[in-house]
Amino acid sequence: MDNYSVKKLAQLAGVSVRTLHLYDKMGLLKPSVRTEARYRLYGEKELLRLQQILFYRELDFPLKEIADILDNPAFDMVQALEGHRRALLARKERIDTLVGTIDNTLVTLKNNRMLQVEDLYEGIPRDKMDAWRKEAMVRWGESTILAVEDTLRSITKEEMAALKQELEELNTQLSALMHADPASHEVQQLIDRRYVIVMRFTGGKVGMDRLEYFRKLGELYVADNRYTPVNGLPSMELALFIQAATKHYVAQQSR
Repeated sequence: MDNYSVKKLAQLAGVSVRTLHLYDKMGLLKPSVRTEARYRLYGEKELLRLQQILFYRELDFPLKEIADILDNPAFDMVQALEGHRRALLARKERIDTLVGTIDNTLVTLKNNRMLQVEDLYEGIPRDKMDAWRKEAMVRWGESTILAVEDTLRSITKEEMAALKQELEELNTQLSALMHADPASHEVQQLIDRRYVIVMRFTGGKVGMDRLEYFRKLGELYVADNRYTPVNGLPSMELALFIQAATKHYVAQQSR
């Protein structure tokens, strides 16, 4: 059986000699032989153990936890390797996705080209996306919609998802308050948050006074109550309530 010096093992494993010295000091990876001259020598058993250590380190396990796992009498090398393989494949998939995103961004930057419109409306069928964009351009003007889309390109997918989720939650809260006065403090707090989110989506590039745009948006909900669903279905009652609450909000902010 071959024995490896600490230097040779460090080269094989791609770690530093200092790291192997640390593992020895911790009791995490002891050499199989220590010569009379105090040289460390490692055999096949230690190579396999080091492989496990490096796998667990790759998965961000603390050294103390790795020692506890490897020293557990129930530790099964085959099961561990199968688990490492699954975890590494999952990580590879995430990394491949990130690399793909970086590649797309590099192409965009090198060609001085904006992201595609489809990327901004991900999850919406193409025919519906085209129809909504045309409607919006007729209502608000093409330059306004293009400016808003430029703003959307600066929002990460995570933030976009969070903002959409918050809007849905606000709709749910407002639908539960439809019995209340639209001018009440509780309702107006929710409308104020809607205003902040709308301005984040648009970047304030609305081609008119921001409050006036927000008021017109409230009117749009009545003209097209697809934007105010309750339990997945358009609700005219909620649309009228938001319109009234929005109108009051704009009047108060305009004073």
